[in-house]
Parts: sequence; structure tokens; C-alpha cells
Amino acid sequence: MGKSITDSGDAKSFGFVQTYDSKPKRRLFELLKSQGMQMNQQVTFLSDGGDTVRELQLYLNPQAEHLLDWFHITMRITVLGQYLKGVKHHDAEQGEEMSDCLESIKWYLWHGNVFRALQKLETLEMDADCLQMDYLKLSKMAKAIREFRIYIENNQSFITNYGERYRCGERISTGFVESTVNQVIAKRMEKKQQMRWKPKGAHLLLQVRTKVLNGEWKNTIKRWYPQPELANGMPMVA
Repeated sequence: MGKSITDSGDAKSFGFVQTYDSKPKRRLFELLKSQGMQMNQQVTFLSDGGDTVRELQLYLNPQAEHLLDWFHITMRITVLGQYLKGVKHHDAEQGEEMSDCLESIKWYLWHGNVFRALQKLETLEMDADCLQMDYLKLSKMAKAIREFRIYIENNQSFITNYGERYRCGERISTGFVESTVNQVIAKRMEKKQQMRWKPKGAHLLLQVRTKVLNGEWKNTIKRWYPQPELANGMPMVA
């Protein structure tokens, strides 16, 4: 799922099932082209860091700016913060020290200082490995910290100075896409519906929903089912 927004505010949603769609690159390219994208135009791609999505972006516009979005960074930091609340319950001093370290990591990442952020993450990881307390989620916390460090290492070339971009009024997050995901998927594919979707069915539903959201469904229906020619105001019947 994703959304493309132009400088003028024109927004279009897209979605496909990666394991079913045989031409995802063409699908996204046609959407960007419909919004007037030129190959030499400056385009900024914000993503969660997944290899599949980034490969698609690099294929579409190699010269574009590719960024790891701040939304997914803060999601992981929030999870770690919840774990550290449990550490504070067992050892207030140690928990406070590790929480301060996590805040430093967030500050360095916000300012694009990946080198210092990784140094702090290594310190936090070692502190977590050395903890000895009766905390049931200790191993999960240590794993989450390790995975976050690897996540930052793998995406360090796509991390920017988010603070500077924010002050300049530039986008730093794909949070606006999450609302699109809810619009397109939530009501029809969430677990509460007790439904199992096959890749083909899910993919076709995504195409319908995105065309509805983009205001293209009516024209699509007209193209698929053209009205018969009229004779004296009456439809011609073959």
C-alpha cells in the first residue's frame, strides 16, 4: 500500500499483492506518470526500509531521493520505551539510565547522526545483555534492541536530518499512508471479519478500492462497459 502526493496536493493511492501482481513496477509507474512525473523530476520516496519496496523505488526513479521514514523509526523506539518501563519497575536507576540512552539515540537519529546513534545502540544492547533481574520480557527486549540496531545499520544510507527537513516544511514521515491503509484495507481485510483472502481476491479488491479513492472508478466502469449507441434517443439493441 502507498500514496503519491504532488507538490500541488494531488494525491493518489495504490496497492497490490506482491506475490500475485506480475507487473508491480508498471502499475506504480503508470500511477506516477498520471500525476505528471518526468524522469528528470525530483521525487522523494519515503518507505519503511523493506528491500522489496526500495528495489521498486530504485527501478522507477534511480535519481530520486530515498529516505527511511521517521514514523517507522519512532514506532520501534516507542516499543523499546515500553520495555524499559518494565526495567524501571525492577531497577529504577538502571532503567532510568537506559531510558536516557534511548532518548539520546532518538535525538541523534532525528538530527541524522547515525554514527553516534549506532554507538549508543551498541551500549544499550550491551546493557540489556548484562541485566540480571526477574523480568519476564527481558529476552524479548534484548532481541528488540538488537533488531533495531540491525535495522538502523541496514538503512543508514537512507537516514537524513529529519529535524532540518521538518523545519523546512518537508515531509519526514509516511504517517499519511497509514490512514490510506485503513481506508483501503481495514474494513474488509481485518481479522474481525473472519475471512481468509486468497492473493488474487485481495489484489483485485485493492485495485477497486484504490480506484474508488482516487475518483477513477466511474471512468473505469465506462471504459469496460461502454454505453450502446443511441438511435432517436433509444439504445440500439443488437
